[in-house]
Amino acid sequence: MIMEIELQSQVLDAMNYVLYDQLKFKGNRMDYYNALNLYMHQVLIRRTGIPISMSLLYLTIARQLGVPLEPVNFPSHFLLRWCQGAEGATLDIFDYIYIDAFGKGKQLTVKECEYLIGQHVTAALYGVVNVKKVLQRMVGNLLSLGKREGIDQSYQLLRDSLDLYLAMYPDQVQLLLLQARLYFHLGIWPEKVLDILQHIQTLDPGQHGAVGYLVQHTLEHIERKKEEVGVEVKLRSDEKHRDVCYSIGLIMKHKRYGYNCVIYGWDPTCMMGHEWIRNMNVHSLPHGHHQPFYNVLVEDGSCRYAAQENLEYNVEPQEISHPDVGRYFSEFTGTHYIPNAELEIRYPEDLELVYETVQNIYSAKKENIDE
Repeated sequence: MIMEIELQSQVLDAMNYVLYDQLKFKGNRMDYYNALNLYMHQVLIRRTGIPISMSLLYLTIARQLGVPLEPVNFPSHFLLRWCQGAEGATLDIFDYIYIDAFGKGKQLTVKECEYLIGQHVTAALYGVVNVKKVLQRMVGNLLSLGKREGIDQSYQLLRDSLDLYLAMYPDQVQLLLLQARLYFHLGIWPEKVLDILQHIQTLDPGQHGAVGYLVQHTLEHIERKKEEVGVEVKLRSDEKHRDVCYSIGLIMKHKRYGYNCVIYGWDPTCMMGHEWIRNMNVHSLPHGHHQPFYNVLVEDGSCRYAAQENLEYNVEPQEISHPDVGRYFSEFTGTHYIPNAELEIRYPEDLELVYETVQNIYSAKKENIDE
C-alpha cells in the first residue's frame, strides 16, 4: 500500500486519465435503468455503469495500485472515500475526500456530496460499508428494476434478484410472498410454491389470508395437472399444424434470453389469454401470436411458453436440470429427450421428426468436425 497522500493522489490522477480519457469509461446517464449497468462483466464490456458498479470498478483498480479507498453507501448515489487524516488518529467525516466514480472520479467535500443529491444527510451515511451491504444494494437495485415492467425479461430479472436477495436474507416475509406469487405466475413447480408459503406461515402467522389464497390456487393447479389425461392428440401431418417447425424432446436455446430448454408441448398458435399476451408483449414480435408457441422446461427450473421465432436449435445439447423432466421424458440420449408413453400418445408423429432433426443437425455438425 502507498502511504504518502501525495503519491496516492498522483496514482488517482493517472488512473482517472486512463480509465475515463483513454478507455472512455463513463456513467450511463442515457440508459440509467438498464439492468446491464449492474452486471460487472457487462460494465467492463460496455464501459459504462451506474454509481455503484462504477465505484466497485474504481475501488478494485485503486486497491490494486496501492490506494486504500473504501465504499460508502451514500443515499441515491454510491461513493468512495479516501482518507486524508493521520494513521491512528480519531477521524470524522471531514477527514475524507469522497470520490464519485460515476462522475469521472471527481473528488468531493462533504458539502459537495450533499449538493450532489440535493439534501442534507447525517454523518452516519458517510460511513464505510462491508461487502454484504454493497451486494445487498446491488441486488436491491436489480429487484427494483425487475418490478418496473411486467414483461418476460423483467420477470426473469425479478426472479433472479429475489433468489439472490433471499439467499442473503431468507426470512424477509414480504419478499418471500412476492417470490411465491412470481413462481406461481411463471408456472414454476407448484411444490416449490407450497414450500415457500409454509415458510411464510411459520415466520408470520399474520399472513394467513394471503398465504391461504395462494395455497388454495396452487393446490387447484396441482389437481388440474393430474387431470390432464384426455387431452387432444396433435398430429404434425394435420394441415393446421403445417407451420410447426420443432418437436417435443428437442433441446433448444432462446434467442433473446439465452436460456437452454427442452420442448414438452406445442400449439399451432398462442393459446394464452389476452392479459398474458399483453403482459408478455407478444404483439411486439414480428409474427405476434399468430405463430406456433412451445411449452418448454427451462434449465433454471421454470416452465415457459415461447414463440417459435424466439427459439433455435441448441448446437451443443445438454441435459436440462428441471424437476418435471421425468414427468414427460424417459431418458436423455445426448442430443434429445425420449418422450414417455403418455407424451408420445399426445404427439404420436413427433418422435420420427426428432430423429430426422437430430440426423440433420447434429450428424452434419459431427461430420464437419471430423473433416
